[in-house]
Amino acid sequence: MNVSAVLQVVEENDPFLDKFFVGEMLKQLKALDSYGTYDGWSNAKILDPLILTKERKKEIPVIGDPDEITLARVKAYYSALAATLEHETNLMAVTLVNISHEGFGRALVMVGKLIVIDKVLRDTHRFGFSSVEAMCEQSEKLIAKAKELLEKYPGAATD
Repeated sequence: MNVSAVLQVVEENDPFLDKFFVGEMLKQLKALDSYGTYDGWSNAKILDPLILTKERKKEIPVIGDPDEITLARVKAYYSALAATLEHETNLMAVTLVNISHEGFGRALVMVGKLIVIDKVLRDTHRFGFSSVEAMCEQSEKLIAKAKELLEKYPGAATD
């Protein structure tokens, strides 16, 4: 049994667990939990698999195919970005995530006819963040850029 599967790295009192984006991420992850696995789990425990410390990353091979759980986490992340963007702009955002069985693909978030987030995905079997703080910072950057595009091209977003 590997150590990272046993030891939780996300602290229960992590201040970033209170961020709006993290709440949206948790909603997306819980929506995928059709068997009730997360029932009774803390928010920190649910997010924990997304946090890849250096030790955890070493345990994942450099080359590999993503499993269904990892693919679901990637989709949940981009859906949480879209939900956060909707909350902040009152415009409907839609995600499109296309990933091959080898872990390569693309994630798009669209508002109207405007693509506001466009990320090329590589090595999705190693998808994760160094901390909850890093996940929040990355999401804030992507949402800020998306909002800039919405301000620059409002007509494309509302058509």
